[in-house]
Amino acid sequence: MTTPAIRIAALRPDHAGELLTLQRAAFLPEAQRYREPFLPPLLDTLDQLRALIANPEIPTLGAFSGHRLVGAVRGVVDGDRLEVARFVVAPDRQGEGVGAALLTALENAAPPQIRTLWLATGTDSAESLAIYERRGYTRVSERPDTAGVLLVVLEKPRP
Repeated sequence: MTTPAIRIAALRPDHAGELLTLQRAAFLPEAQRYREPFLPPLLDTLDQLRALIANPEIPTLGAFSGHRLVGAVRGVVDGDRLEVARFVVAPDRQGEGVGAALLTALENAAPPQIRTLWLATGTDSAESLAIYERRGYTRVSERPDTAGVLLVVLEKPRP
């Protein structure tokens, strides 16, 4: 069976339910890895996601395979910096280039004033760290998240 091509598009508020389901599926293994059921992405609500998607200042992109949402990422602008936030790929579609397509699309969609892209991931998330480093992100610091999980902060100059 052939896998449908990936299409990247801006999410709409009516995608919030799919996004919530995808986000929970993608972050559940991380919660298990860190033995922390209260990771911030697992606490987002449907109403919060609808509001974020509706905000034109926060680009939220989705990766679609046919009609199915298989990945998503949101960019949060702070001056000349863009945070790559809530970056998720459906567990059954990881390793197929969905994440790379989303990162490239977000980098290309960044407003012109953006000079630096940054993100944070858990220190024990070796697969994620390897992906980000292959894409040009470098480790700059470590800090705990609100649940106490130690995160690595990575940055990349805008391409």
